[in-house]
Amino acid sequence: MMKELIKYISQSLVDNPDKVEVTEIIGEQTSVIELRVAKEDLGKVIGKQGRTAKAIRTILSATSAKMHKRAVLEIIE
Repeated sequence: MMKELIKYISQSLVDNPDKVEVTEIIGEQTSVIELRVAKEDLGKVIGKQGRTAKAIRTILSATSAKMHKRAVLEIIE
């Protein structure tokens, strides 16, 4: 569910939604969600001074807390 949420939000932000890749690495206590976008869309996902990325991480942490899990978002260049 968290993976699909990040994918939906990211595809809404970028110019090339078909190049958005989201992978989830599930650990014992923490899930790591890796987000890859096209190079020209990287700035749109991160935002000015990282505000957009921080907002996405806030939504992710709220969702994961509701599911009693822990999730971390990694934006990969």
